Amino acid sequence: KAGRHPWVPWNRAKYALLVGLLLMSFFGVHWTGVFDPLPLLYRSVATALYSGSQYLIEDGATAVYVGDPVIAGFHVKSLTEPVYQGLRNSVFQDKVQAFNGGALILLLFVGIVVLNVVRPRFWCRYVCPLGGLLGFVSQRPWVRLKHTSACNGCGRCAQQCPAGADPDKAKEWRATECFGCWNCVASCNRGAVNFGVGMPFSSASEAKLDLSRRFLLSSVGGGFTGLMMARISPQSRANVFEPGLIRPPGARSEREFMDRCQQCGVCMKACPTNGLQATLFEAGIEGIWSPMLVPKAGYCAYSCNLCGQVCPTQAIEPLPLEEKNKVKIGLASFDTGRCLPYACGRECMICEEHCPVSPKAIYVIQTEVKLRDGSTVVLKQPHVDPDKCTGCGICENVCIFKDRAAVRVTSANESRHAKNRPFLPGQAALLPAPSVVPPAATPSSGSNPYGS
Repeated sequence: KAGRHPWVPWNRAKYALLVGLLLMSFFGVHWTGVFDPLPLLYRSVATALYSGSQYLIEDGATAVYVGDPVIAGFHVKSLTEPVYQGLRNSVFQDKVQAFNGGALILLLFVGIVVLNVVRPRFWCRYVCPLGGLLGFVSQRPWVRLKHTSACNGCGRCAQQCPAGADPDKAKEWRATECFGCWNCVASCNRGAVNFGVGMPFSSASEAKLDLSRRFLLSSVGGGFTGLMMARISPQSRANVFEPGLIRPPGARSEREFMDRCQQCGVCMKACPTNGLQATLFEAGIEGIWSPMLVPKAGYCAYSCNLCGQVCPTQAIEPLPLEEKNKVKIGLASFDTGRCLPYACGRECMICEEHCPVSPKAIYVIQTEVKLRDGSTVVLKQPHVDPDKCTGCGICENVCIFKDRAAVRVTSANESRHAKNRPFLPGQAALLPAPSVVPPAATPSSGSNPYGS
């Protein structure tokens, strides 16, 4: 009948995805966060919709304010400015955030919404693994649809059913597909259908969950295929470390972290510097959309431990601030071919000035450097103390080189992985002590545009 959305064999697809994800989880690959509706919704809102809306509103309001268009003597900005001020003060209080992979996440979300034109509740009916789990456990429900003798089989209830649960068929109602939206009850003008309590041990109808042996074997095969895809990359091995995969402080060991992480994006949205970004393939296919610190985008603030506080599964442990500031998430190193005091014979102290730890992890050694004209100058060349550096990334973030920083942070020396530490246990650091140059020997800061 027109407007009706019947049950089709594709409704079983969500059960296949559920079986595949459960199999992968049994072997330690947790990809449920990619498909689960709650992490998917929050990830889409936090990393795409919220940021995109803020960008459009701020840039749109600025364009109207600068252009000051006038329509029939009415200044449009007199209407847009109060709206913009209200949104900025109550909704968009933080600066605009941008996330790696945000466009892909937004595209997926928009695609899910658009698919509702093809079939109402498309994601819920065909894809959602949580829907498959709920459907599986609701084969013999307590609350079930009941028909009275007033039903004349008009089919109005079936036309309003978004799940294709066949509510118009007294003996073929599909409890496993029913959303419990009560649209069928509301649409019946005869009061012929309603929900009531029934014995859970008895079958709700003659309609059965059609999961054949071939279907289940195919689902298991799909799960093993997904498992191989996740584990075939080098990043899945315990002795291979991606230099750019800098996990937030408090993150557990990579295997335990991935077991817990739902890829929901809560920690990324909470990061005040926008430093936490979604991974693409830095952690392999298994770790897609999990958080990592990207120092060029933002650093790990010394006075912040929000990521551990908001993580819903404690994949990032909620460490006290004092303890969090002692955790090493990486190690900074200098590219002497780009660093100004090394490569260009010019002073620069930006990285050392911004280093937040005390005593500073970046220290300087005064070195006599011979210039092109044969003259010499004493410059303060920066070095890193690996015993003090926590890998917070602020040095890379503030480096004068904005294309590719002269100081870069990698995941080396992170606290959570003993195999990713380049220094032998108990090895003492033989670092020359910083010295003080008399004022007369220090280059004039007035002639140096890069000086502190």
